[in-house]
Amino acid sequence: MKVGIVGLPNAGKSSLFNALTRAGAAAANYPFTTVAPNVAVVGVPDERLERVAETVGATPVVHETIEFHDIAGLVRGAHEGEGLGNQFLGNIRETDAILHVVRAHGDPQVVHPEGRVDPLADVETVETELLYADLEQAERRLERVAKQARSLDKELAAEERWLGEVVEALREGRTVRTVRTPDDAPAALTRLGSLTAKPVLYVANVAEGDPPEAPPGLLDHARARGARAAAVSARLDAELGELESEEAEAMRRELGVEESGLDTVVREAFALLELVSYFTAGQGKEARARAIRRGTRARRAAGAVHTDMERGFVAAEVVPWDALVEVGGYAAARERALLRVEGRDYELRDGDVVTFRFTP
Repeated sequence: MKVGIVGLPNAGKSSLFNALTRAGAAAANYPFTTVAPNVAVVGVPDERLERVAETVGATPVVHETIEFHDIAGLVRGAHEGEGLGNQFLGNIRETDAILHVVRAHGDPQVVHPEGRVDPLADVETVETELLYADLEQAERRLERVAKQARSLDKELAAEERWLGEVVEALREGRTVRTVRTPDDAPAALTRLGSLTAKPVLYVANVAEGDPPEAPPGLLDHARARGARAAAVSARLDAELGELESEEAEAMRRELGVEESGLDTVVREAFALLELVSYFTAGQGKEARARAIRRGTRARRAAGAVHTDMERGFVAAEVVPWDALVEVGGYAAARERALLRVEGRDYELRDGDVVTFRFTP
């Protein structure tokens, strides 16, 4: 999963990136600290996997990962190339989801590019640039597809109609996500490479000591857009990220902060993308977490391990992680009928421990 961190200059993007990844990206009180996107791959912490591995004697432990892209600040006019905007917008297109950092603190030492702190106005500035960029992209794509559709190809004709609806929606200020992708041209959305079709997680960057709560207006905006919103203190998390884990945890308890910025972002990103995790583990073999879409069936999930498993799928042996840990292993789970044999159409649940049976 690739997540692009976007926002206005000085919104706290690089500070949040540092907090999430401990990568040490430059953070300074001026625009465009980040010119090329910093990229870091971060393991998704999951205590359940650690306990499963310990129970069955699996090693090593391999967590799921998220790839964070810290993309330089967008400014008004980015779609026309302001502030190297075209390059940065291109970087966003390469990601699966957008983490939109919104300034929600009034620290006078951090200069706001437009001279005021207004979270919703900041959101509108960035989203307007994304809309304009998508409109230009969609109009160019429509012109190209319209010429190709003269061949009477049904898929191209369907894509042409859809692109017409997309252009109309964008001109009205609506995102590409609001226009349903046609069944006759399922790849149309992928070919467009839209920015406003990507799922969005708004992260309010609050001051140290403030409750980790997104402003009500931002929450309402997120709900209206089918997005999610959360809050972190990027500066606090970046500072805690420099401490040892136990020391940082003690400091969080003292400050009344329930979870780290990484935990918050991972939880919200999984909910945004409707992801669940299942585990594979065996004695003397690796224990690995794998993120899949909620509702994914067993045969398709087997393909996430190896394509041969999907092709030759026979069955899936499934046990909930907590049941496996409680009884002490697979043998006891089998004796107590906690381990089930499921077919290809079984929908994997969050926390399932799975052994796939297949014919090579």
